[in-house]
Amino acid sequence: MNISRPIQPAIDPAKLDRLAEVAVKVGLGLQPGQDLFLTAPAAALPLVRRIAEHAYKAGAGLVTPILSDEQITLARYRHGADASFDRAPGWLYEGVAKAFDANTARLAIVGDNPMLLSGEDPAKVARANKANSIAYQPALEKIAGFDINWNIIAFPGTAWAELMFPGEPSDLAVAKLAEAIFAASRVDRDDPVAAWAEHNAALHRRTEWLNGQRFAALRYSGPGTELTIGLADGHEWQGGASTAKNGITCNANIPTEEVFTTPHARRVDGRVVSTKPLSYQGTLIDGISVRFEEGRIVEASASRGEAVLQKVLETDEGARRLGEVALVPHSSPISKSGILFYNTLFDENAASHIALGQCYSKCFVNGSDLTPEQIAAQGGNKSFIHIDWMIGSGEIDIDGVKPDGSSVPVFRKGEWA
Repeated sequence: MNISRPIQPAIDPAKLDRLAEVAVKVGLGLQPGQDLFLTAPAAALPLVRRIAEHAYKAGAGLVTPILSDEQITLARYRHGADASFDRAPGWLYEGVAKAFDANTARLAIVGDNPMLLSGEDPAKVARANKANSIAYQPALEKIAGFDINWNIIAFPGTAWAELMFPGEPSDLAVAKLAEAIFAASRVDRDDPVAAWAEHNAALHRRTEWLNGQRFAALRYSGPGTELTIGLADGHEWQGGASTAKNGITCNANIPTEEVFTTPHARRVDGRVVSTKPLSYQGTLIDGISVRFEEGRIVEASASRGEAVLQKVLETDEGARRLGEVALVPHSSPISKSGILFYNTLFDENAASHIALGQCYSKCFVNGSDLTPEQIAAQGGNKSFIHIDWMIGSGEIDIDGVKPDGSSVPVFRKGEWA
């Protein structure tokens, strides 16, 4: 498997340029004079260049990119000193946090091989992930608190494409992945900005209905799943474009098909199984099955990647509790594509999902005015991690439970009821 191939001619340059434009105008809502910090795989440099061009056309102050490389990452695991796996560049993340304090926008481009670290020592992977999560906390708090406008998009990396379309020539695999990314990101049409405005309006109608219901909990039932997720006191449903604390409206994820809110970290009970694999930091975790008691995971197993799952759950106290619950219909475009992306940005938009770890303060009524202590008192979770995994399918029913115990159908067989 080649992990260092340059840009493939199979990637449509016009659609790649539209993706860059959508990232700047829709994803970030970048404002004149605003700086932009972005990270990307080195292979995504053609997209990075287009983003920089659109950002400066939109009046950006400074665009600062940091590129990562798969071979350099592997070199650490194969030749790095053992002690290095308990370290992370805290100085860099402190600088990033300062940039966010100065209203710098954040853009992340994903596209690395999802299985890059699957052959490496899982203990080293877990140690490195934990050290990185701890060091990243000052910057993550700005993201989780929605202090600034931020966005994640994808680039069709060669190794990722080869994983998704095994047996295909590399160029054809990249072309297929590129078209799948462009379709999911709504840049395969003449006016993607208008298409996003229409899509955001549809998601907002869902959130308005859910917020009007004021459910106390959601009850899930289906094969292997009997789960009740209590919702945080004063929770608020979000979906599509929303406004950050700096007053800028953005779409944090492109693509997105979800509406989501904050569960109560101490009011989750029952069993749930995953319906799609979770690709986490180079390891595929599949067949996840967990049992919650009073909000905390007390039993956990996986048919693949269980050692990594157990290490994740040991990250901190909040790692065994939920920070997000999201609803996605089984008929979403990404689900209907039939493609498993091995990437949470896409796969979470094919199915309803939950997230272990840190909650989003924006998913509370007047969340921007709440202190961390108030968020915790209302049921919000705190953790160094935030990891989404999929629990929805065409066989899952979901009911909203009112404070008086009565219930309202929300999903039937994976679709909005």
